Amino acid sequence: MQSTYNGLELPKNGQPIDYKDGQFSVPDHPIIPFIEGDGTGRDIWKASQRVFDAAVEKAYGGKRAIRWFEIFAGEKAFRQFSNWLPDDSVAAARDLRVSIKGPLTTPVGGGIRSLNVALRQILDLYSCVRPVKYYQGVPSPVKHPEQVDIVIFRENTEDVYAGIEFKEGSEDAARLIAFLNDDLLAKTKKRVRTDSGVGIKPISIFGTKRLVRAAIKHALESGRKTVTLVHKGNIQKFTEGAFREWGYEVATEEFRDQTVTERESWILGNVDSKPGLTIEENAALIEPGLEFGNQAFRDSVYAEIKSVLDSIGKSHGNGAWKSKILVNDRIADSIFQQIIIRPSDYSILATPNLNGDYISDAAAAQVGGLGIAPGANIGDGYAVFEATHGTAPKYADKDVINPGSVILSGVMLLEFIGWKEAAQMIESAMEKTIQQKFVTYDFERQLSGATKVGTSEFATRIIGNM
Repeated sequence: MQSTYNGLELPKNGQPIDYKDGQFSVPDHPIIPFIEGDGTGRDIWKASQRVFDAAVEKAYGGKRAIRWFEIFAGEKAFRQFSNWLPDDSVAAARDLRVSIKGPLTTPVGGGIRSLNVALRQILDLYSCVRPVKYYQGVPSPVKHPEQVDIVIFRENTEDVYAGIEFKEGSEDAARLIAFLNDDLLAKTKKRVRTDSGVGIKPISIFGTKRLVRAAIKHALESGRKTVTLVHKGNIQKFTEGAFREWGYEVATEEFRDQTVTERESWILGNVDSKPGLTIEENAALIEPGLEFGNQAFRDSVYAEIKSVLDSIGKSHGNGAWKSKILVNDRIADSIFQQIIIRPSDYSILATPNLNGDYISDAAAAQVGGLGIAPGANIGDGYAVFEATHGTAPKYADKDVINPGSVILSGVMLLEFIGWKEAAQMIESAMEKTIQQKFVTYDFERQLSGATKVGTSEFATRIIGNM
């Protein structure tokens, strides 16, 4: 480990977080890197750091304290080092393992397409974790926002975010289109138009399984009862459809004792309701219209039911399946409807990259928007917690922006390192502040009788409410 990064010495009175045998070891004075962020990030970080430090002090009476260490990315890094993402910043995030960041701008005119994506890919932060829950008093466009309490596990390294694309009119695009049309599609009626830009959408067994594995582990650790695989497999059968299949494989092969699939629950539930049910009768219940299928299809359903009853009938039958984690799947466009009209049916969503991007923002809109939506990017031995909104440069340095996204991302960080008392203190105090209607402009304009406060005063109110 280096003693300096970007020319700054590590705090002498802190120690790095360690990671060994799949476990983090957190000292009482951990050195945690932060990137304050671009635009409004400067105001937000100052306010958030005060909240974090106050909560840790109050929760542990001075026995614990975070030693903050600034690292650089984005505009501030470019101004100081002529580099949007200095190697030393990446090295510090890697060496010190757990970091937090404000919003970063995306450089214009080439180079790194997205600093956020770059950090995820360099550190292999394969799980984007976005908890979405309602805090009392937050203005919402839906009737029952209190029913929303989900955690989204979004695969973070593959899908269209792999960044493999070729510009229309380029030599590479022409070569790829020619290969597709003249070789892979030669015996079909399908063609890629020659004036197309072309992107590649990789979804792998490895990437899918480690994401779904993390989602199921979180369900076990947190007591959540469902994990839903979100996909567009009805159209993209070999990418998103495969995500669904590989996800089920993780559940049934690696977590067999703790999980039941939705289809397995139907089979077992039918037998629980009618113990003498034949395989053929069970098949007719789980596959309406079975009689209209061909014999090969019917035989496959009969074989599936027999396999389920033979393999888990004793361990999961007689109602035991009801205590297991239910793993099901939903089509991506359907889940947008489901999280609005039936949000309490969903607890953890595991998604490919692009689906998770859309769904996490849509879900956040029901409980106050991105202004208070936290997020984390987590890999094996590394984690970066982050604001989920943009930089809003026109509001920079005006002390008006809601700091809730970074504050709640810090709550996630504190929970991640095991400092749950401080995390709970912040959550409770922030909710109380909102209930008192001392809020930033984004909430004040939606709440009758609210008092508009700035970024720094909102933080001060939270600290007072601790």
